[in-house]
Amino acid sequence: MEPLIRNIADTALWVAIYRAEESERPDAVFHDPYARKLAGERGAQIADAIVFGRTNSWSFVARTYLFDTFIMEQVEQGVDMVINLAAGLDTRPYRLPLPESLIWVDVDLPSMINHMENMMATEKPKCQLERVALDLSERMARIDLFASLAGRAKKVLVVAEGLIGYLTESETGTLAYDLSHEPHFKHWVFDIMSPGLLPMVQKEMGALLEEANSPLQFAPAEGEDFFRMFKWKPVSSKSKLKTADQLNRLSDELKVYAAYPEPEGPKGSFPWSGVCLFENMNTPSAH
Repeated sequence: MEPLIRNIADTALWVAIYRAEESERPDAVFHDPYARKLAGERGAQIADAIVFGRTNSWSFVARTYLFDTFIMEQVEQGVDMVINLAAGLDTRPYRLPLPESLIWVDVDLPSMINHMENMMATEKPKCQLERVALDLSERMARIDLFASLAGRAKKVLVVAEGLIGYLTESETGTLAYDLSHEPHFKHWVFDIMSPGLLPMVQKEMGALLEEANSPLQFAPAEGEDFFRMFKWKPVSSKSKLKTADQLNRLSDELKVYAAYPEPEGPKGSFPWSGVCLFENMNTPSAH
């Protein structure tokens, strides 16, 4: 029998189910009308089989909500291009109220790009959507892509939802370095977890992800400050737990935990995950 999660792409099918379920609520905090179709039967099977994910689906709801919020704030501040790394089944170009002039570039593995092009062929995006088939682990190819895209825009937002946690510290640092060396890449938004949370997630889901050769592994002791050495300055960090509490998506038990104050700076052994916005220190306005 093949594993439940065969590869990194299957995690996108799984997470899409939680977006679908949130969208179908009468009090939904976002609406993704394409999520259930994109997830398909396999996405539903994975979601039903992983009890830990179902119990903590609030974290995926909060993550989607926070990325939506950060992206729209940046667009309102004049972003003219969004580069979406490891885009997966992201439908924001179709579902967010984006300006027609915005260039949105989805970058992912060829199989995922082909899947999205086929599944969304009859839908019309709100903005100028482009898709690039690229393995982001191929460094020279991605550097060439970044340079090409930077030459077409003045104020770029880089998005990496559900990507950084699967990288090693070396891979994360190299990616951060490559991105910061394009001054037009003004901001970067991604999700991150603390060293205190990583072993908890690994205990519950580690075997499944390792079987798919996609282990979660990045949780830097320095927290957001890890990225300073690669010229990214932390601007804003939003806790997924506290956001889910504000959205009324937590159980009574978790509401108690959400009431605890969170440490300032690096979270260390404190179990924390959130979505963070960074500013490129190689951009003149950042100094």
